[in-house]
Amino acid sequence: MTELKDALTAWGAQHIRMIKDRENQVHEIKIKGARAALRLHRPGYMTKAEIRSELIWMAGLSDAGMDVPAPLPAQDDSTVVTLSSGRLATVVTWVEGAPIGDGDVPFEMPVAEQISIYHKLGRELARLHNITDTLTLPADFTRHRWDLDGLLGDTPFWGRFWECPALNAEERALINRARAVAHDRVQAYVENGADFGLIHADALRENVFIKDGAITLIDFDDAGFGFRLYDLAVMMTQNEREPAAAEIQAAAIKGYRELRAFSDEAEELLPMFIMIRRFASMGWAVPRYEVGGEAIYAYTEKAVRAATSFL
Repeated sequence: MTELKDALTAWGAQHIRMIKDRENQVHEIKIKGARAALRLHRPGYMTKAEIRSELIWMAGLSDAGMDVPAPLPAQDDSTVVTLSSGRLATVVTWVEGAPIGDGDVPFEMPVAEQISIYHKLGRELARLHNITDTLTLPADFTRHRWDLDGLLGDTPFWGRFWECPALNAEERALINRARAVAHDRVQAYVENGADFGLIHADALRENVFIKDGAITLIDFDDAGFGFRLYDLAVMMTQNEREPAAAEIQAAAIKGYRELRAFSDEAEELLPMFIMIRRFASMGWAVPRYEVGGEAIYAYTEKAVRAATSFL
């Protein structure tokens, strides 16, 4: 409670409710009568400079006309506040609407609506990439990298996924074979001029809000420098078992291509990048869930299934 009190004081805010307590603890607050989102950041995940850079990017997107959460400075004009506990806090503008769905719950909306939403989401990701390429970032801008090393190198950003304790020996060998093949193919993709730059890296259903038919991306916490293809792969990971998965993917790619180039090579590599995201997520799960528990098993099973299909 001390952290929350410190943050509310820093922004001169009134607390409404806690929204979630996962990677970051997020609260709905009011500042001078206006709703906003307070984030108490996961200790040790991002540095103050990295979080400040995230906010700089979001502000640039917002200033360019994109509907994304924008940073709100504290009363001392700082955008990232160090609380008395050492935890970092930020506040961003409120986004109206509701998530398009939940990753663990099949869509109930009509297929036509699913296709319409993902067509819009494909366009929105392309728009994000287009606007980003026009921005001039400061020299001290710093974010992690979803590049070849960050995804498949010896020390991936989310951890050495092939060492996941939930894997048996046979599964670990399978994951390592798939990792080696994918590494070579991604290297070839890089040499062919892969589209690379700042990406959202977390366009999951719960981070895509919709209101009156308009799409808004939230939660830039995982944003970094990476393959633009990775943004579309992350988007598709929750849809693979939807009956309309092929139509959803086609709609998203069509929407993306209406605003930005998306090569045939990228489309062919999309299933592999979905697998790579499965690997990354398995690495992410290891320090966050109990070994032997259902959650880490679920991440592992998805990664193994993806590697089996890939090979």
